[in-house]
Amino acid sequence: MDFSIAAILAQDGITSGAVYALLALALVLVFSVTRVIFIPQGEFVAFGALTLAVIQADKFPLSAALLVALGVLSFIQEAAAVALGRSGETRKARKIGLALLKFVLLPLAIYAVTREYGHATLAMPLQVLLTLLIVVPMGPMIYRLAFQPLAEASTLVLLIVSVAVHYALIGIGLLMFGAEGSRTTPFSDARFDIGGLTVSGQSCVIIVVSLLLIAALYVYFERTLSGKALRATAVNRLGARLVGIGTGQAGRLAFTLAAALGALCGILIAPLTTVYYDSGFLIGLKGFVGAIIGGLGSYPIAAAGALLVGLLESYSSFWASAFKEVIVFTLIIPVLLWRSLTSKQVDEGDQ
Repeated sequence: MDFSIAAILAQDGITSGAVYALLALALVLVFSVTRVIFIPQGEFVAFGALTLAVIQADKFPLSAALLVALGVLSFIQEAAAVALGRSGETRKARKIGLALLKFVLLPLAIYAVTREYGHATLAMPLQVLLTLLIVVPMGPMIYRLAFQPLAEASTLVLLIVSVAVHYALIGIGLLMFGAEGSRTTPFSDARFDIGGLTVSGQSCVIIVVSLLLIAALYVYFERTLSGKALRATAVNRLGARLVGIGTGQAGRLAFTLAAALGALCGILIAPLTTVYYDSGFLIGLKGFVGAIIGGLGSYPIAAAGALLVGLLESYSSFWASAFKEVIVFTLIIPVLLWRSLTSKQVDEGDQ
């Protein structure tokens, strides 16, 4: 391996690592706030990429219909919970009206906009925006349907539910998008020559957008009230509840951010690789390796671990392409062994 090949592999590894870093941050966020190991994170990657591909193929994305269906189910569940609550009739009516707006009217509006304007002639930025409008609201809806009713359950129960949601979304993805893979139009066809190394414009877009999103998340958690509420919930759920922070609202917000990061990752990688309905699982799993390196609790270490995963995957594809996935996932073993030896064991009932 000479320097030019090593530089090319490093570029590919950093590009992949930037995507894995965003997914790792999303997984750490969801686990910290809700104790859910969010296995379906990869499905938002696939849904984002394939929804954009369908729009660019001048077809109607069935993910917009899925959004409406999830919204109706979420409204039924929310209305039932409000009706069984102890609030006054006026407050119940207000809550049900707000739920109707969020879970039914807004998805129907997005469906109508998609039906009317979701065509290949739409400008690329508007196509991306429409894709995000369709996919991102699915995050809090899935939380409302599958995880919020079990918010006080054990981590094992939440993991089982997460696996079930993952398989359900994979089946729905197959029904919506079919078994064929798709790619989208690149955001940039530019090429830059840096010291004999050719860097693609699409790789630059991925790295720059990832850095901007990481910086935006840092500012959000450090400077905004809702971001600080999420951090407080992640540190101590009971303490956050005692000071008036709604842990249910924090969970919905965490799932919203995770869905947004997943959809954006899918949009970013779709021009570089063919995405299938089940491709997101493997991509999300590599982000999970980065999150494990960070102990599912440290954002900087998780991002650094995800970057390491991208570089390891890239160089493994050169030296042993048939075993690159095995090499990447084997990285979990020494990390888990080291953490099991250095971490204090705490029973869940004592937390």
